[in-house]
Amino acid sequence: MKQPKIKIIWPNSIETYVSEGEDWFSIAEKVGLDIPTGCLTGSCGACEIDVNGETIRPCVSSIKSKKRSSLKVSLTTDPFWEN
Repeated sequence: MKQPKIKIIWPNSIETYVSEGEDWFSIAEKVGLDIPTGCLTGSCGACEIDVNGETIRPCVSSIKSKKRSSLKVSLTTDPFWEN
């Protein structure tokens, strides 16, 4: 049975449909967003994003649906990382 697509609503108002298990970084890049990175092992928190109000680290998480109709993404900002 084919997996249903997951709708993602990005901060730049672009909507995409992806499969569960896809990579956050590659999908964000396709819609013109750059998720900041640091260690890429989940230790530093530089890549944290909010998905439906829950903070995740996309370097150690793939796209998952918790049976919601869509996932709304917000990029986390940290004043220490901004230029």
